[in-house]
Amino acid sequence: MTPHTSVDRVRAAYRRLRAVDRPEIWISLRAEEDALAEAAEIDSRVAAGEPLPLAGTVAGIKDNIDVAGLDTTAGAASFRYSPATDATAVRRLRAAGSIVIGKTNLDQFATGLVGARSPYGAVRNAWDPSRISGGSSSGSAVAVALGIVDLALGTDTAGSGRVPAALNGIVGVKLTRGRIPTTGVVPACRTLDCVTVFARDLAAARRAAELLCGPDGIDPLARSTEEAASHAAGSALPARPRVGIPTADQLEGLAPGWADAFRQAATKLRDAGVEIVEVDISALLTAATLLYDGAFVAERYAAVGTHIDDHRDLIGSDLDPSVAAIVLGGADRTAVELFRDQEELDRLGSVARGALAGCDALLTPTTTWHPTLEELAADPIGGNSRMGRYTNFANLLDMTSVAVPAGTVGGLPFGVMITAPAFHDLAVQQLAERLLAPTIDVLVVGAHLTDQPLNHQLIANGASFVRSVTTSADYALHVLDTAPAKPGLVRVAEGGTAIAGEVWALPAAGFGVFVASLPAPMTIGRVTLGDGVSVSGFLCESVATIGAEDISGYGGWVAWQRSSGGGYGRGAGE
Repeated sequence: MTPHTSVDRVRAAYRRLRAVDRPEIWISLRAEEDALAEAAEIDSRVAAGEPLPLAGTVAGIKDNIDVAGLDTTAGAASFRYSPATDATAVRRLRAAGSIVIGKTNLDQFATGLVGARSPYGAVRNAWDPSRISGGSSSGSAVAVALGIVDLALGTDTAGSGRVPAALNGIVGVKLTRGRIPTTGVVPACRTLDCVTVFARDLAAARRAAELLCGPDGIDPLARSTEEAASHAAGSALPARPRVGIPTADQLEGLAPGWADAFRQAATKLRDAGVEIVEVDISALLTAATLLYDGAFVAERYAAVGTHIDDHRDLIGSDLDPSVAAIVLGGADRTAVELFRDQEELDRLGSVARGALAGCDALLTPTTTWHPTLEELAADPIGGNSRMGRYTNFANLLDMTSVAVPAGTVGGLPFGVMITAPAFHDLAVQQLAERLLAPTIDVLVVGAHLTDQPLNHQLIANGASFVRSVTTSADYALHVLDTAPAKPGLVRVAEGGTAIAGEVWALPAAGFGVFVASLPAPMTIGRVTLGDGVSVSGFLCESVATIGAEDISGYGGWVAWQRSSGGGYGRGAGE
């Protein structure tokens, strides 16, 4: 949780929303005044001592999940309705203090893994707008990746809470099926659907997901607290966990460079004390094909098929043609086919459990490729089918999974996924913690501050806001003689003051990028904060301050900038 007040965080969210100018992320937004009023109430409750673990955060909600006061469309205006109450997951999120600011775009009726099957527009990738965002929880993932919201809810039937996480460089947590009730969720496949959580770091996603758990007395498929606890007790990781990875031939067909990136991730996990073993996951990959190619697709027709049947005249306008073809195809499946496919799934599940015997989890790439929007348009069905190779089987076989970033390839995010049997939620997340690089707290005082021109560089490198701070009263801030001007922070023996800044947690790899690209006279050094904590921070060589204007009296770069209209350089320097 950030130490922002809720009011401050809501204001920042709307500023960021306007700055990124990505209208396709949202299907509906709350009025800023309305969100601020709720935020002020949250701040008052916190001030009165009420424990609200998500106070100071803002959230987006996929528009197949009900939020009272905002219409639910599931990505189709013809399906629109006005819910009287929040979905259970939303109610619990808000009860913990998070402020919902809007409903996010999605692949219509949560049918797709691409983020481009919506009459509200294709949601463009957070890193490269020419590429897909992944779906179906597209808007939720991109809103998190761009720093608009801290948390977002999605859903996951075939991988919709994991694929967009991978393609946008964030974390996607899909707990065991039924741990988070789906009350108030428009179903895609009712017996398989999961509510998922996106965040920019694993700890935030885990914390939020756990707060949403537990039966609500309404969802008949919700898992009991006792069942979850009893299974979790037997799923603790051993001192040296064992994790399976696919055989080399089962990694064929990945985008260029992704197989190497996956091997690097496996090596990193091995270096973190995990035994890595190659296993045959052919049974899992075969099971994955049953979700769309088998009779299980009939459940999609049961969910929304009647609506599409009744509005065939809207196919190609309000109703996406690819979605309509998939859903309507489910009407032709027979009960005999369904029972045969269920029998085959049972057999494949048994084979897969045998292959993974002795393993605590399975490590795979999250998806297989990252197409451009143009490439997807050339083959919308086939292109989508490639996305779910490693995700489609998890909910069919009642498995838990978490998707995490694993570096970049060609300047775009690459992600991996850790999957395990039901109720091994904590185990997969602990393994993900081992995989993720340790973070380094970094103080910024200028262009990388929130809402400042280079803040996006922090976010793109996986940084998460930690807190607003001041330095100890031993520093001076100067306007360096550069074009445009840059701030220069130095420690002084006397005459110093406290300088305002922010601490961001930056993954080690991202920290290295910053250090390597710092232009002279900028440096990285240890900075003492007002509370006595020492962190890494942007400083400058003292020689560069000779003759430079001392603006310490303003208390910070932003205050001086407002007073004088100062500017920034374009590089990585502060």
